[in-house]
Amino acid sequence: MIEGSCLCGGVGYEIAGEIHHMHYCHCSMCRKAHGAAFATYTGVHPRDLRFTRGQELIARFRSSDKAQRSFCSRCGSNLLFEPQATPDVAWVAVGGFDSDPKERPGTHIYVASKAPWFEISDELPQFPEDAGDNW
Repeated sequence: MIEGSCLCGGVGYEIAGEIHHMHYCHCSMCRKAHGAAFATYTGVHPRDLRFTRGQELIARFRSSDKAQRSFCSRCGSNLLFEPQATPDVAWVAVGGFDSDPKERPGTHIYVASKAPWFEISDELPQFPEDAGDNW
């Protein structure tokens, strides 16, 4: 079981199932949403994700015609990225984990739009856009 929460602690969640395809996303929307050079997300099946508190604090923003992002309306912590094309997966922002998921990122995606001031210095595979993860 992986537990997570937002910065203010108002929103809490548990992931009971496996996580998949943890990656670093360098797209401009993830960079802006996280205020960082990249965001770290992992995929979970929505049935395995349960909010334990603060559902009334969760705000949603349609960042494009393809996806919705969820965040805490009190502190602004990013929670989820939910693409319309794959309703059987929710991408959880790993920065909110309170426990070690035992998984580590395996790829950098959307590096074609990475921040010009950031250099990727590890040996992980890099993809100009999506890695094409199959569920």
